[in-house]
Amino acid sequence: MGYALAEAALTAGHCVCIVSGPVALKPPPGAEFVPVESAAEMASAMREHAKDADLVIMAAAVADYRPVSAADQKIKKSEAKLSLELERTEDILASLGKNKKPSQILVGFAAETSELVAHARAKLEAKNLDWIIANDVSRPSCGFDSDTNAVTMLSRDGRSIELPLSDKKHLAIEILKILGL
Repeated sequence: MGYALAEAALTAGHCVCIVSGPVALKPPPGAEFVPVESAAEMASAMREHAKDADLVIMAAAVADYRPVSAADQKIKKSEAKLSLELERTEDILASLGKNKKPSQILVGFAAETSELVAHARAKLEAKNLDWIIANDVSRPSCGFDSDTNAVTMLSRDGRSIELPLSDKKHLAIEILKILGL
C-alpha cells in the first residue's frame, strides 16, 4: 500500500520520500528512496525525513520486538531447549505523533484482525494522528501479499470513510483525494 501511495503522490506532482525495509517492490521513479533493514534504522530515518514533511504516511509497521542479544556465530543444533529474549522496539508512529509540527498531517495504518474500528480509533488517539487507515487483514484479498485492499479511514475530527475492495493503485488515489492531495 505504501508504494502505491508513493506512486499516486508522485503522479499528482508531489515530492515523495520512501523509507522502506527490504521488499520485492521497486520504488517508483522520481521518489527519494531510503533503504533500511532494522526497526532502529527505520526510526532514525523517519525522524530525519519527517521533520520537513508536510504529510507523513506510515503504511506498514516494523517489528514490535527484537532480540535482546544476537549470537556472534551460528547456534549449533542440540537437544537442549533454546529460549529467545525479546525487547520492544521504538513505536515510530507514536514518536512522530509526539513531535509533529502543528501544520503537519500524520497518517497511520492499522492492520487488524478483529474490532477494526475500535482498535484503529484507539491508535488514532494514542499516537496523535490526524488520520488512521484501518484494514482487516484477516479478509481474503486484503492487505499483505495482495494487489487489492479495502480500508476504513478514520479522522481525528470523527469522520469514518469506507473504501471498498479495489486494486491498491486505485485505492491510493482515493486515499490521497480524501487527504486533500
